Amino acid sequence: MTNRRLFVACVGVIALAATSRAQSAWTVPRLADGRPDLQGVWENNSATPLERPREFANTPRLTESELADLQRRAGVVFGPESDAVFGDALYLALLDQNRPRQLGATGTYSSNWLPDRFFEPRTSLIESPADGRLPPYTPEAIKVRATRAAAAGAAGPRGPASAKDLSLQDRCISYGVPDLFAAYMSLYRIIQTPETVAIEMEKIHDVRVIPLDGRPPLSTVHRRYLGEPRGRWDGDTLVVETANFHPDGNYMGGLFRQSDQNLRLTERFTLQSADTLRYEFTVDDPTVWTAPWTAAIYWKRAKGEIYEYACHEGNYSLRGMLSGARADENATR
Repeated sequence: MTNRRLFVACVGVIALAATSRAQSAWTVPRLADGRPDLQGVWENNSATPLERPREFANTPRLTESELADLQRRAGVVFGPESDAVFGDALYLALLDQNRPRQLGATGTYSSNWLPDRFFEPRTSLIESPADGRLPPYTPEAIKVRATRAAAAGAAGPRGPASAKDLSLQDRCISYGVPDLFAAYMSLYRIIQTPETVAIEMEKIHDVRVIPLDGRPPLSTVHRRYLGEPRGRWDGDTLVVETANFHPDGNYMGGLFRQSDQNLRLTERFTLQSADTLRYEFTVDDPTVWTAPWTAAIYWKRAKGEIYEYACHEGNYSLRGMLSGARADENATR
């Protein structure tokens, strides 16, 4: 071995040893009251889908080589000039490129505008049930979904009649909680005091103010789109239990197009390292799901800041969407 190669090899060994020592030496940072310091800006750029794809039905975790191959394909298929792909669509398209990718009928924009996605060995965010799939809907939920589908079919392809027919996201009201829409302004700022934790969400600049003082819940007459949270510490884990959701709310970003005031959401925030926070949540909604289910997302410490989310600048886009719907109707007459 030449002196140069020997030097490079030694440097590599030293770097690995230093990294190992740094990881083993890391301790949970704490505030003056002794609680873990969760403060800072965190981001969810996870590429892992909520449910385990059928292709990985018996594979809860990928091997190192399988993970490396997935990352390689992502770099090839979704380069900077490719169409932007959101949510689970990116991961599923890597498994089957014939799957739909676009956000809507009008297309999307370049991937250059999106952050890089974070790949990990897990093949689903859902950790319970063990199969990584959502539990079945209840008979009541199936009936509600069928009724809505029938009403939509009877109405035909016509667009929204008014702003009330558009989603809470389109109306710049709320993306709901938990927010599962990764890599689209998915940043969260956590601020702590001994009595309160505040979580600012970049999208629509929602702020969840979570009391830690054991106060009783409000009357169920007062329901909110983001529910009513109450927090407590379980060792070094912040536990947030939320109820009193609005019946017309939009939980999980409208992912399931079904909301219910009986939802009880339990979230757990745990520091894993200096740059990783495990965000775990359990959805318990007996009106919608036949059993509770739990998922976990690994938030990474952000390198940037949260900036103003102007949504669509005084609802100008709503005017455009509604006028476009009327134009489509006139064209088909």
